[in-house]
Amino acid sequence: MARNFTYQALTLRLKPSGESNREAWFLTAEDGILKATVFGGPKSRLRSHVAPFHEGTLIIYHDPVRDSRKVSDFDVQSWRPGLRELWERAMAADAVAETILYSQGGGGNWSGALKLSGEVLDALSEADAASCQAIALYFFWHWAHILGVRPDPLACESNNGRLLLAKIEKLPLSTFVELCPDAESLEQARVFSEAVLARVFGKKLSTWNEI
Repeated sequence: MARNFTYQALTLRLKPSGESNREAWFLTAEDGILKATVFGGPKSRLRSHVAPFHEGTLIIYHDPVRDSRKVSDFDVQSWRPGLRELWERAMAADAVAETILYSQGGGGNWSGALKLSGEVLDALSEADAASCQAIALYFFWHWAHILGVRPDPLACESNNGRLLLAKIEKLPLSTFVELCPDAESLEQARVFSEAVLARVFGKKLSTWNEI
């Protein structure tokens, strides 16, 4: 029986486990959200590779008797150091990660979820402070689509925010950011997109308020 499994994965969250280990949560293209233990102290190569928002090829060892998982290797292809260089980038990235975790990785469309998440995090890692909110909005609206809950933004009423959401559905991320949406439209669109996701989650996530 195979015990080593390979995934395309994005690290979402880490927390300490014991004196020197950490628990890690990943979004994978193959199995959605996975949790695994990262063994090793602060100087270990594996520990430095398994860090928030790193993405690459993950190898996990699964013990079927204990039903436990540990990280055997992580070949990082996307490091995204820029996310740690600006407060607005970091807060938007945290909101992306919490949204993914709270919705269990996208409800089954895991490869699409990983592709969208990687695209958004790549954009955030190089964005100026003013663009981070627009990039986060792009993620929220497309994430609602991945979850199968995105409504027609113009079905009930029309305002600048809902017109902006209709544009998001048709434009690539880079083009949307270049539009430089005005603050009022962004706020209206943000409130509506967060309300759509909050209805699914049963609450508004705390990290959304930090963007």
